[in-house]
Amino acid sequence: MSIPTRVPVSDSLRTVRAACPHDCPDTCAMQVSVDDASGRVVRIQGRAEHVTTHGALCTKVSRYAERTHHPERVLTPLRRVGPKGAGRFEPASWDEALADIAGRLKAIAARDPEAILPYSYAGTMGLLQGESMAARFFNRLGASQLERTICASAGGDALAATYGGKVGMLVRHFAESRLIVIWGSHSIASNLHFWTFAQAAKRAGAKLVCIDPRRTETADKCHVHLQLRPGTDGALALALMHELVANDWLDHDYIARHVDAAGWAALRERVQAWTPERAAEVCGLDADAIRALARDLGTTQPAAIRLNYGMQRTRGGGNAARLIALLPCLTGAWRHRAGGLLLSASGWFASVRDDAARQRPDLLAGRRPRTINMSTIGDDLLREASPDFGPKVEAVIVYNSNPVAVAPESPKVARGFAREDLFTIVLEHFLTDTADHADWVLPATTQLEHLDLHTSYGHTDVLLNEPAISPLGQALPNTEIFRRLAAAMGFDEPCFRDSDETLAAQTLRGAVTFEALKASPGWISLPIPDAPFADGGFPTPDGRVRIDVPGWGLPDFVPPWESVASAPELAARYPLAMISPPARNFLNSTFVNVKSLRDIEAEPIVEIHPDDAAARGLADGAPVRVFNDRGSYHCTARVSTRARPGVVNGLGIWWRKLGVRGTNVNELTHQKLTDIGQAPCFYDVLVEVEAAA
Repeated sequence: MSIPTRVPVSDSLRTVRAACPHDCPDTCAMQVSVDDASGRVVRIQGRAEHVTTHGALCTKVSRYAERTHHPERVLTPLRRVGPKGAGRFEPASWDEALADIAGRLKAIAARDPEAILPYSYAGTMGLLQGESMAARFFNRLGASQLERTICASAGGDALAATYGGKVGMLVRHFAESRLIVIWGSHSIASNLHFWTFAQAAKRAGAKLVCIDPRRTETADKCHVHLQLRPGTDGALALALMHELVANDWLDHDYIARHVDAAGWAALRERVQAWTPERAAEVCGLDADAIRALARDLGTTQPAAIRLNYGMQRTRGGGNAARLIALLPCLTGAWRHRAGGLLLSASGWFASVRDDAARQRPDLLAGRRPRTINMSTIGDDLLREASPDFGPKVEAVIVYNSNPVAVAPESPKVARGFAREDLFTIVLEHFLTDTADHADWVLPATTQLEHLDLHTSYGHTDVLLNEPAISPLGQALPNTEIFRRLAAAMGFDEPCFRDSDETLAAQTLRGAVTFEALKASPGWISLPIPDAPFADGGFPTPDGRVRIDVPGWGLPDFVPPWESVASAPELAARYPLAMISPPARNFLNSTFVNVKSLRDIEAEPIVEIHPDDAAARGLADGAPVRVFNDRGSYHCTARVSTRARPGVVNGLGIWWRKLGVRGTNVNELTHQKLTDIGQAPCFYDVLVEVEAAA
């Protein structure tokens, strides 16, 4: 492991460079203060000199020391002694755990290694403790591959199809924008540092517009809030294009030189039918509000869109993201460094990341294992072997995720993990809903206890995270756990003996090396032009923005799977649309067991509009049952105009065992997938609400 950077502050206090590990676009640079006398982290702060972080952390991450030193940390290997799901374990040694795990995995692999499945996501976004040694292990094993779709693949794939990569404007330049459209993002809760730049622009006279089905605290602080129906963002984008064309608010020169000509000609015809009145009926908006936004986009420079992933969690999310991404190309907003769009900046890091060296796909040795979508894990764990599916899943190794809580249609997910014939290993910090179903729980380190490297999808800096304290108890970094598993399995390739420092050196290349990063303040900024697409040059084969994409055609409005308009028979029984954005002080299922944060959230709630509450005889604070054919979620009603009429907001994601009656909002979500990216449709759900017994 790296030796922590020590800056004397007092006789026993030192500070360490760190980076936020969590699934958030900000990826903050942090400073960790450690009391060497006690071995405890005493303070976590944002680095003031980092342009994006500028000294601030969100409430969640500022409590990270509380999470690391939590009295319920798993600090020794645990072997199951009770029924699956009961959370009953006994401590064991690492030698016992590794021997048993390796023996059972070898037996399964001898029959078919594709019966073994990894399951992971962004519990840490670190390049080392995420998919490095773990990827090598599963590639060498020949296990099933995991399609990691649960958060962003619809919007990400759509953005890459349009621009040629996951690229966008630089976040700091939003401070100079004259118009900022915040689309599908509760920025105060989930993108705090962008919000700081947006507030600077607002103080300088910029207009802020929020597009979101929920009236968030972000919407409260914008000049305009378009509270559209869930899953109708594509219709709104088409109507905005209609108005741009009708009023000739177009940059014809930019379009001619930098946009797919044939695709634009066809799309221009398509938008003729999407009048503001038609879109207003679909979206539940006022037609004049749509016209006003189109006028602002067409006549204000520089204008910028901060698109986020909330809007793509519906059936048509991919097409909607494609349409929105085209708007700044039609108005020429990209000519300005404070104009354009930002959804993800992760594609900028391709020049400095060597993912093949880190993950070693060559260890597959020509094998082509099947791929299982993490968003359909509920169905897939319950499948029998078949020619189409392949072997039945006999073993799952879970790390950096909590699928029993976070995956859609959780009753099926829980039934799958409860299978007595499923061998489950979970690398974790706590006994989560998923860990409760494990045969073995292996103690993993937190961000403060290991080395890691971080890139971002909200800015363009590579960050270093050095260990602030030694691992607590018998906890090990993910990298070391998979090293030891590889040795126990008899994998003797030299790459399984690479240290974390060696992995870090292999991962970075080009303009950013590990040695340079260690010599830096803790981050290195990529050399990206201030206005990267002022003269086109998008990373597509011909440098032009793509509209008519092979295999996908022209973007269009794709209605939700479940809505009053698209599924009227279902809506007759379940007339309320439901979205499930995260509670402000949780991050997916992370931090739910941190008492100070759970005390702020208090209890699981569903927000319901006063008109809908009155029609059901529900008072604020009443216990309710939210239900559909898939299950029932028990929580407390909050009667509020934060919900629009006909829509309820089930704020998540509580661990099931910390919720009411062992439920959370994913009792109600389904496993149908998006139009692009094969992602889950968490915000594409119909429900009914009634008073709980």
